Amino acid sequence: MTYTKIPHDHPRAESLQVRERLIRCYLDGIVAASGLIAHGRGEAFDYVLGERTSEAALKAISASIAMLLTAKNPVISVNGNTAALVPEEVVKLADVTGSKIEVNLFYRSSKRELAIQKLLEKVGAHEVFGVGKKASAKIPELGSERRRVDPRGILAADVVVVPLEDGDRTEALIKMGKKVIAVDLNPLSRTAQKATISIVDNIVRSAPKMVEAAAKLKMQNIKKRIDILKKFDNKKNLAESINAIRENLTKLATQTCELDKQGGVA
Repeated sequence: MTYTKIPHDHPRAESLQVRERLIRCYLDGIVAASGLIAHGRGEAFDYVLGERTSEAALKAISASIAMLLTAKNPVISVNGNTAALVPEEVVKLADVTGSKIEVNLFYRSSKRELAIQKLLEKVGAHEVFGVGKKASAKIPELGSERRRVDPRGILAADVVVVPLEDGDRTEALIKMGKKVIAVDLNPLSRTAQKATISIVDNIVRSAPKMVEAAAKLKMQNIKKRIDILKKFDNKKNLAESINAIRENLTKLATQTCELDKQGGVA
């Protein structure tokens, strides 16, 4: 199949390149069809967020890294979209923070699990948990295929990174006494509202920033990490993220009105 070549001077080049990557990974069996829909929903929130990493998101990134570096058994959960969009960053983040990487899918199949494992190993992952018979444990009170987890991975974890929307599992993990770090462009989603730390940002922007923050904070002492966590309030941070959206929409509305006054809108 011939893939679409995105012109570099296209005003939406970066966004279109991300979409193209997802389509390729869908055809390769990594991304589920519903993952394409989920990405489109996320893009809509990114528009109203201003397609930028807000100050609130930066604070959440800092807190998430502090939590990962103080955890005893951190795990980064990977679904199809995460594997397609930021596989290298997932592996780098796991290396720097000493986290395990576990595949966990709603639309689970052996073919998809192996495809994601192969992709992660191709970019440097030494061991990938949760594939095939490795996912022999179950998360209580969860009916979907996401309930199947690795007893050495998510089941034993004290901190789990859940990139992209996953409300049911986030709630279930919290009930199990685990801390959950979510990456979700929708600050109103159940995932963002229930997580311990919610990074309201596009994962293609936040993942590299998480790797960078981890490398820097790892050089600091434990007191610095604990201090960051003590100062972080997720509910307050979510409110700041919603305010960032409101401020961006107000700015866009003002610009539209000014354009109308100048005769730029019919």
